[in-house]
Amino acid sequence: MAASDVKLLGARPSPFVNRVQVALNLKSIDYEFIPQNLAEKSELLLKSNPVHKKVPVLIHGDQPISESLVIVHYVDEVWSGPPSLLPADPYDRTTARFWAAYIDEKWSPLVRNLINATDEQSKAAAAEKVFEGLKLLEDAFVNSSKGKGFFGGEKLGFLDIVLGCYLGWVRAGEIITGLKILDETKTAALVGWAERFTSNKAVDGVIPEPKELVSFMKMQARAAAAADASSK
Repeated sequence: MAASDVKLLGARPSPFVNRVQVALNLKSIDYEFIPQNLAEKSELLLKSNPVHKKVPVLIHGDQPISESLVIVHYVDEVWSGPPSLLPADPYDRTTARFWAAYIDEKWSPLVRNLINATDEQSKAAAAEKVFEGLKLLEDAFVNSSKGKGFFGGEKLGFLDIVLGCYLGWVRAGEIITGLKILDETKTAALVGWAERFTSNKAVDGVIPEPKELVSFMKMQARAAAAADASSK
């Protein structure tokens, strides 16, 4: 498919945008990436996603599709040839969706709380919850992978994409907090999985380097502080 038929509105630091990029890469779909300035949202973005006004938005032909998990499902269904992103077995597919919801709704906010912790006590409490969540995800990986390298088995799939695209922010969180979040002594299987995920050619060049994300966070914090100061 020509790049002009598939467009992705996104911002490089967004893990939600990154997961759509990985899905498209896995399916070998050419697409045009249209960077968005989230501080000044474009007319195209507002027109394409008038409800949430957020990236990512996939535009296929003239049809916009919003929300990263919805887009990944769409990509897997429309370009139904191999590789399949979601498991073929209904139970495995449902289980993958359950853990995807857990990652987005429960675990990733814990990582955000850890990164934003302002004192040692709150950092320790947040870290404990992050590690508890990682242990659950480690168990989920062992059960889902069936002894293979990825949540999806032998090949990178849906749940790998969902969790894997947070890895840049996890590494950035390690820099900011001074804590080793992915630790071989705690979740060895996930550490090995993370290495395999980031070395996959579909992921290459998609997820920003941790230092880039740290710089982005600092820039956002400065902008927020300046806006707050100007409002007083």
